[in-house]
Amino acid sequence: MILKEGQPIGEKWHVVYLIKENPYAESYRIEDESGNPYFLKIYRLKNTPEKLIQDGEITEIAACRKLNHKNIVSYIDDGTYKDEAGECRYLVATYFSGELLSEMIQREGKLDKDTAVKIFIEMLQGLQYLHEQPGILLHNDINPTNVMLSSKTGGTAELIDMGHVSPCFMGNAPFDIADLDPRYASGQSFLGKYDERNDIFAATGVFYTMLTGKTPWGVEFTPTMSRKEKIRLVQNARKEQGEINVDDIEDENLQAIVACGLSLSYTERYECVEEVLNDLIADNDSEMAQQLRNELAARQRQDADDEHDGSTFDWRSNNNDRSQAASETSADIEIKKGNGNGFADIAGMDDLKEMLRKRVILILKDKELAEKYKLTPPNGMLLYGPPGCGKSFFAEKFAEETGFNFILVKASDLGSIYIHGSQGKIADLFKKAEENAPTVLCFDEFDAFVPSRSGDMGTNQAGEVNEFLSQLNNCSKRGIFVIATSNRPDKVDPAVLRTGRIDKQVYVPMPDATARRLMFELYLKDRPCDEIDSETLAEKSDGYVASDIAYVVNEAATIAAFNRENITQELLLKTIEGIKPSVGKELLKEYEEMRDKMEGITRSNALPRVGYR
Repeated sequence: MILKEGQPIGEKWHVVYLIKENPYAESYRIEDESGNPYFLKIYRLKNTPEKLIQDGEITEIAACRKLNHKNIVSYIDDGTYKDEAGECRYLVATYFSGELLSEMIQREGKLDKDTAVKIFIEMLQGLQYLHEQPGILLHNDINPTNVMLSSKTGGTAELIDMGHVSPCFMGNAPFDIADLDPRYASGQSFLGKYDERNDIFAATGVFYTMLTGKTPWGVEFTPTMSRKEKIRLVQNARKEQGEINVDDIEDENLQAIVACGLSLSYTERYECVEEVLNDLIADNDSEMAQQLRNELAARQRQDADDEHDGSTFDWRSNNNDRSQAASETSADIEIKKGNGNGFADIAGMDDLKEMLRKRVILILKDKELAEKYKLTPPNGMLLYGPPGCGKSFFAEKFAEETGFNFILVKASDLGSIYIHGSQGKIADLFKKAEENAPTVLCFDEFDAFVPSRSGDMGTNQAGEVNEFLSQLNNCSKRGIFVIATSNRPDKVDPAVLRTGRIDKQVYVPMPDATARRLMFELYLKDRPCDEIDSETLAEKSDGYVASDIAYVVNEAATIAAFNRENITQELLLKTIEGIKPSVGKELLKEYEEMRDKMEGITRSNALPRVGYR
């Protein structure tokens, strides 16, 4: 033990008793001079792994020092302690007054809906605060044992144990992963990818446990299991059962929230906390929901006010090398340079690639030819169709193929600004794209930006759609090529889909056998594999979209990695058997009907169906 009972530490603390210990850190209950209880965690520096230290400071202590939120355990003090064994650093925080959520669930089983929703909202508010910190902070260890229901604040949920706090990263974890609970971790975290979606996945898993009294996918561990065994058990359960079963949840809205938050598909899950909160308070008349609506409205008003005082907004691009917070002002928008392999990274879509080379890229890149024949490049293109078919990925590869700069605008990132903020923000975005021309400006989930004005829309929203339409007019003359993607093109305002704005509408269908074969070969490239028959894999994956195939390969690779074995044909086939296609037959039929309707409406400027063949 580093400290002894009754020992003073710092100017006003003394030790009461040891709570727990590991090779480099110990936790104690301490008291101040008045006998008030507090929590102390002390690190012995010489034993502390280097990855837990950044710029000479313990990462957990540095993070807690700057956090102050009602749903985060409160920082009180920190300092240095020395003994004969060397230097130590300690953190003092509020004591765990109340009970852990895990204890409540163990005592009561599943919680009533109102209690579960209240705790979930408070957890999300704590996460939202973390995610809005400069550089984005992740908790990385959300589970029922790290949620405290504080008796001092009437049972308010607080996130505790900040020992795994970090920014977003991809690779080796900058913290000890041995004590993480894999039941509440996404599959991406097993591959070393930690971001906001992983925190939301874990929080939704805790919500599922509150509503059902069961762990996600019903996985239970024995005390002697190693972390490797636990992860394998979790992965096998998810493969065998597929998407989470929400039948035990009575409320349909909550069923949808849990299904989305715990989706096995990375791209289908919630991307930010505000999306979850908005769904939670929809059709909820409780006092807490009304208060949350007021808070969200206040945040949106603040966003609108910030344009006058130079405050910043967090722009985040949807790629693996996700940028950190950037300024809201147009001058600070990060633009990705069009460097990369271009269309070579896309399996299939040969018709679309060839059409764009002939009718768009040639004109954009050969100005002399365009001038000679008086050719004007198209203004923009809408890619629509079932989810997971690679529409946004294609837009980025188009920019690489042309060498143009690239800006990806996600509806979940900027929707609150466009719908509730000023029209000037839209103009700023196009102005920045023009200043850095030639630029590919990609709007993902385009229907969220320009919803049809024929519905129930406020004056501000309609005005902002009008501003968007104005900016789209002949933007090709300013060196901007717009690519919009949407799963619901029927929700897009019809005025957008005319010549001079979004000139072309292209249906991106499900990949056929040839495309699926190429995808398997592409995703398996440079991985340790035995002899793989990609033709058979393509046959067995009928109905799978690009994201499904990527998930199959990653799941198989994860299992092989933990077993220190090559990826085999048998392993891939077993993985396919355990994963259902994202797009069912009924949903595919809806998209085909939507395609027929779109092509009928836009017959004058519609293109032949292109995509995979």
